[in-house]
Amino acid sequence: MKKAINFLKLLKENNNREWFSEHKSQYDLIAKENKAYFNEIYTELQNHDSLSGIHISRIYRDIRFSKVKTPFKTNFGAGYSRTKPLLRGGYYMQIEPNNSFVGGGFWAPNKEDLLNIRKEFETDTREIQQITSDKTFVRYFEELQGEDAVKNAPKGFDKDHPAIDLIKKKQFVVKRKFTDKEVLSDDFQKEVILTFLAMRPFFDYMSEVLTTNHNGESKV
Repeated sequence: MKKAINFLKLLKENNNREWFSEHKSQYDLIAKENKAYFNEIYTELQNHDSLSGIHISRIYRDIRFSKVKTPFKTNFGAGYSRTKPLLRGGYYMQIEPNNSFVGGGFWAPNKEDLLNIRKEFETDTREIQQITSDKTFVRYFEELQGEDAVKNAPKGFDKDHPAIDLIKKKQFVVKRKFTDKEVLSDDFQKEVILTFLAMRPFFDYMSEVLTTNHNGESKV
């Protein structure tokens, strides 16, 4: 990962097509090494979960509709999908100087899934509170995150409900940040796997919420 971190630092300072073209052979080598690294994690994670695929992010940015016109991303990332329809949630890791993290969850639930999650929290929050207050969860993630939320109570929900802050959320994710020193350590890959595994109680609970009705009967 040292080559990747160093390359990204230089790319951030020289985020233009001319510089990238001159260093394309260096990038190709790093991209190949990254692919092997991300696939090693995929293989190891498969020993603990059922995955349906890996998506390694491209370095090229789509600037057509973006206010930011720099042509290249300054991070390397990979997403790991769980096998649907029974297993929900997705794993993600990002390598970026001073901004590396391992995360996962539900970034953009569709309308039906979001309503089911909100209905669950309206009915009972004991299980999600038990999961997010568990010492392992707190040690790795501190709290349930997700920046995207509605300002007012969603239609059909009581604005004074005790769990209204949860109900307002549109994202349900967790994240663990890593320093550059931690990314470059020999234990980093092991820590990535352990972090992903720490998400499992959260994923398993949300999967049950999204695949069963209120009587506990399967919907899939």
